Amino acid sequence: MLDLLKVVNYADNLISQTQATVRRLMTKSSAFEPIGQESVAEAVVEQIESMIVDGILKEGRKLPSERELAEAMGVSRPKLREALQQLESDGLVVVRHGEGTFVSTLTGRAMSPALLSLYARHGEAFYDYLEYRREQEGFAARLAAERATQSDKSRLQEIIEQMQKAWEDDDLETSQEADIRLHTAIVDASQNTTLMHMMASVYDLTRQGVFYNRQYLRTMDGTGRALLEQHKEMVQAILAGDAAAAEAAARAHMDFVEDSFRKGQEQARREARAAKRRQLSV
Repeated sequence: MLDLLKVVNYADNLISQTQATVRRLMTKSSAFEPIGQESVAEAVVEQIESMIVDGILKEGRKLPSERELAEAMGVSRPKLREALQQLESDGLVVVRHGEGTFVSTLTGRAMSPALLSLYARHGEAFYDYLEYRREQEGFAARLAAERATQSDKSRLQEIIEQMQKAWEDDDLETSQEADIRLHTAIVDASQNTTLMHMMASVYDLTRQGVFYNRQYLRTMDGTGRALLEQHKEMVQAILAGDAAAAEAAARAHMDFVEDSFRKGQEQARREARAAKRRQLSV
């Protein structure tokens, strides 16, 4: 009987020691699941997928070289290639031989060529586009004021400084590109990934001059000063964390764009009528 009690006590002590050891280990790195060799490629895929979803890797963006990626992620190049092949199979990246690996076009075109042609022939539809942007830009600015990180704020400040210099140098091309980058940076600062991906498609159309040419808009302003000040006001409100002011500034900016185009179209109609009257009076 005594021997049996000794065995039972020994077993109890052994169990207690094992449980203590497990608890001690669980407080350290073993609380995380180890990545076996067979899971390395999956881990790489998951990381790149997350960066795409979070808007860090945007469509069309070129990934670093295989060597750079492998070193940065601490994986072998064969495992990295396996992961890239999986991402390509899933349609998330495209490998262009001799050029590199790029994030695929994921959101598609905001509008088909046929619909764009309709918009060009029916001017009033253009104002629906501006109305859509007014709502989205205001929403993005509000969220940016509430959520922008220090990195987001530094990026916004840098772009505004570039816009100021471009205005001073009368550099229209740099000013136009900086304009789009600023709006993109504000959307990114909203931390809303759906908004990021949807607006990226809209800004691509703007970059292509599908809806309007910013240079034309600038002529309505005279010097482009008003546009610059509007962008500054948006950024200042975001940096100050004033959500209401940021949203109001973004909406006011889009109202200015719409008002400028309406005035421009009306002026063009006046010019056309005046030209016809002159022709008939000769």
